[in-house]
Amino acid sequence: MSEPTPPVYVYEIPVRLWHSLNALLIVALVVTGYLIADPLASVGGEASEHFLMGYVRFAHFAAGYLIAIALLARAYWAYAGNEHARQIFMPPLLKAHFWQGVWHEILWYAFLVKEPRKYVGHNPLAILSMHFVFVWGLLFMIVTGFALYGEGAGVGSWQYALFSSWVLSLFGDSQSVHSWHHLVMWLMVCFVLIHIYVAVREDKLSSQSLLSTIVTGWRTFKDDKPVDDAH
Repeated sequence: MSEPTPPVYVYEIPVRLWHSLNALLIVALVVTGYLIADPLASVGGEASEHFLMGYVRFAHFAAGYLIAIALLARAYWAYAGNEHARQIFMPPLLKAHFWQGVWHEILWYAFLVKEPRKYVGHNPLAILSMHFVFVWGLLFMIVTGFALYGEGAGVGSWQYALFSSWVLSLFGDSQSVHSWHHLVMWLMVCFVLIHIYVAVREDKLSSQSLLSTIVTGWRTFKDDKPVDDAH
């Protein structure tokens, strides 16, 4: 019996740290963002004695700054890191083999083919969804978030100058920006839930490791079949 394909070091430390930090920050942003949109019931007494929603807003803004800084650092590592670090930022959209892989993964997730293909990095459907839903969705949330923050910071603030001044005009008014910000938040929540389901499913049913790989960085394999994304 042949030995399984040797392990491959795929995800470098900055990529794994970004993944873990994003998980924490997205939970914080979703919870606090929901409470900002639908605040808790008012309590009696002096307003100065109750600063709960103030803390909620501060946590939301702080997490927003951190996730924006983390995305900038991750974009740099897409340039400085290995080939797997740039997959979700620069998908090979002009390659026919990539789209064949996307279609095969759709059939696999729909239980219409018996076996998935074997990949060292992300599979093509994961690359496509993470690029357009997560990367662009995250960028949209950061831009609209800073635009809304700039309203409170004032016309003279850098947030207003860089974001509010054109984003509010693009969407027509502040309420529209709020509505789209909340709508894309729910899109991101759905993406995260699907992402977790797929990761667990692939870890059990595919030919390569998933959950342990994002922790250790090493991709391990269960068989000796050739990988589909080998160069």
